[in-house]
Amino acid sequence: MGIIAWIVLGLLAGVIAKLLMPGKDPGGWIITILLGIGGAFLGGYLGTLLGIGGLTGFSIKSLGLAIGGALILLIIYRLIKKK
Repeated sequence: MGIIAWIVLGLLAGVIAKLLMPGKDPGGWIITILLGIGGAFLGGYLGTLLGIGGLTGFSIKSLGLAIGGALILLIIYRLIKKK
C-alpha cells in the first residue's frame, strides 16, 4: 500500500477507534489520526505475527487489523496520559 493509502486507512481506523472508546483525550483529532496510522502499522505487524495476515490492501480485514492496533495504542496513550 502506498503512503496515501496508509494515511487514509489510519484516519478511518483512528476515527472508528475513537468512536468505540469515547472520552476526552488531549490532542484532539491530530492525535487520533496519528494513533490510527500507528495502529495500522501495529495491527499489520501483529496480524503477520499471529498468522492472520498483514495489511496487503484496502479491505475489511485490513481495516479490522488497523482498528485493533489503533485501540491498543489508544489504551496505552490513555494510560500514559493519566499519570
